[in-house]
Amino acid sequence: MTSRPTPQGTPRNFYGRIKGKTLKPAQKRYLDEDLHALRPVGVGVDENPDRAPVDPRMFFGDARPLWLEVGFGGGEHLVHQCESHPERGFIGCEPYINGVAMLLGKIRGAGVDNLRIHPWDVRDLFDVLPDRCLAGVSLLYPDPWPKARHHRRRFVTPEYLVPLARVMQPGAVLHVATDIPDYVRQTMEEVPPAGFDCLTAAPEDWARPWEGWYSTRYEQKALREGRSPHYLRFRRVT
Repeated sequence: MTSRPTPQGTPRNFYGRIKGKTLKPAQKRYLDEDLHALRPVGVGVDENPDRAPVDPRMFFGDARPLWLEVGFGGGEHLVHQCESHPERGFIGCEPYINGVAMLLGKIRGAGVDNLRIHPWDVRDLFDVLPDRCLAGVSLLYPDPWPKARHHRRRFVTPEYLVPLARVMQPGAVLHVATDIPDYVRQTMEEVPPAGFDCLTAAPEDWARPWEGWYSTRYEQKALREGRSPHYLRFRRVT
């Protein structure tokens, strides 16, 4: 468990994994040379300790539609979206530094310039974003926290969903992909009351990925191990 300060100065717990295997020399170089320039202005606690509101237009210098990916893993889906939608601006949040390093390598290879990276907790972003500023959000294979006593740590709880709903525009779409049936159950129970219409209410809809889906490394591992992906879609209501 790791703690970071909240806007009120009290600790906020973070339970996910932050670092894995030793980084390769090239990955360390990506972090040293590229990450700072790609961080969204005013989001980091170190840069904005008072958590003053930020203008999202500062991220890319214009008012393009903003999309958020929570927990981008190795970054393959996020880079694909950047390539497919150059008219959009994307923000990726991922506390796992090995994943951040992998994404930076993919950015170099793809040459995309419509992406910003916050290498920590997405709640930092929720603290400073204004209301109704995100056009879409993707939550891809979040930490399952399989033990019942840990379900309160899942993303699909009010602690995350209430601020998420606040920063999403009416009509914005929330995509959720998971290979854990119980995560599907909790998602279907908790997301609609937070201010969303479910666009995939029938179980037969869950097996079909949404348009533009790009399979991730984690999904390929799940398939090899016999777990079935589930694709859920929700629309932010007014």
